[in-house]
Amino acid sequence: MQSKPQENADASCDVLVIGAGPAGSTVASLLADKGLSAVLLEKSHQLRFHIVESLLPANLPLFESMGIADEVRAISMHKPGAEFVSMEHGRAQNFYFAEARDKSMPHAYQVRRADFDHLLFRCAQKKGAQAHEGVKVTGAQFLPEGGAEVSAQDDEDQALTWRARFVVDASGRDTFLANRFRIKHRNPEHNSSAVYAHFDGAARGAGSDQGNISVFWSAHGCFWFIPLSDGTTSAGMLTWPNHMKFKGSRSLEQFLRDNIATCPPLAKRLLAATQASPVQATGNFSYVSGRNHGKNHLMLGHAYAFIDPVFSSGVWVAMHNAVVGVDAIDTCLRDPARARAAMRRFDRAVRHGPKVFSRFIYRVPNPIMRDFQMGPDNVLRVYAAILSVLAGDVFGETPIWRSLFAIKVICRTANVFQTRRSFKACQQRRMNIRRVDDAALYNA
Repeated sequence: MQSKPQENADASCDVLVIGAGPAGSTVASLLADKGLSAVLLEKSHQLRFHIVESLLPANLPLFESMGIADEVRAISMHKPGAEFVSMEHGRAQNFYFAEARDKSMPHAYQVRRADFDHLLFRCAQKKGAQAHEGVKVTGAQFLPEGGAEVSAQDDEDQALTWRARFVVDASGRDTFLANRFRIKHRNPEHNSSAVYAHFDGAARGAGSDQGNISVFWSAHGCFWFIPLSDGTTSAGMLTWPNHMKFKGSRSLEQFLRDNIATCPPLAKRLLAATQASPVQATGNFSYVSGRNHGKNHLMLGHAYAFIDPVFSSGVWVAMHNAVVGVDAIDTCLRDPARARAAMRRFDRAVRHGPKVFSRFIYRVPNPIMRDFQMGPDNVLRVYAAILSVLAGDVFGETPIWRSLFAIKVICRTANVFQTRRSFKACQQRRMNIRRVDDAALYNA
């Protein structure tokens, strides 16, 4: 990778992109394809470990169009579907992407995020973007005459400046612009924490199912089991901050192991496994920014909004944001008279993804929704609709909306007939998502 710009005097570009995650590297690649000069700045020297190693089938056509499908396949674990395991119901339910409404996306991949992000970064470089690592953006001043002056600092404390016609914030959960504009707001409807590690020697599924992601529902959230191509397995727990309070003086490693022991199906898979990485934790609180664009700038992926990662939607939503973002940027720079309409289209598209996934994520803790998910019927094609959402097929002309509405009606009707159960679950949820500010809970 190119570590830092060799010369920065009077540096200028069409678009400056902050952050080289999936959104940032994708938008830089696509901008270069459009013939626009793009500068991509990443504060880290090596793209770091991230959770959400499970990609969605909807990613695959984009990999093909970017010319990286073979490279992604080479570092990936083939994933034909997802398995949901409920101890309450005493069984597992498999969802195979080939049974979704769109038959053209029958599988997905699991990846090591550091390798995947590095691949996207190199793709941006190959396409002609000026991609630099070890350069942290420190400020952005939007100018009255248009464009912006962006200041940065490399790891040798050298001050750098770019003049850009347009700025893209793809800084992830750093939310560079949202913090500076003071428009970032916690989502009061959801709040979760993640505790996780990598393991070697975990027991996987048989045959083609060995690459499936497994999600184990529990009373305190859920566990995940994500097989990777090198034999390593990512395993962890998404839980409520309220449950994290019970960590006490235990180390994160012991806390994770104690919780895994409460999930016999997962504990069995990890019985002979050895831990291959330190246990880490993060508070995955959900948030949304008051807006996702302004004059000469826009925000992509987690720089705009973050939702719970239980359905692995983050990478796909971020990369789709990049696709619609490039169209908006290209219009703004080449045809300013149409800029406002282009930004309205961008705004609708960027809000749509988190909204659809959130509907499922926020309802999953409801016991009636879990009943439905563990025994779905394909009446009105609702089973195929659930699969389509899990596959990421929520944009464009997808034909799933009537079926999703049917699911909503079925669950609400069931809530009426099981009022006491639903009310108890609602009370429990409100207690679970209460905010916990003690940072010590997440220390090892």
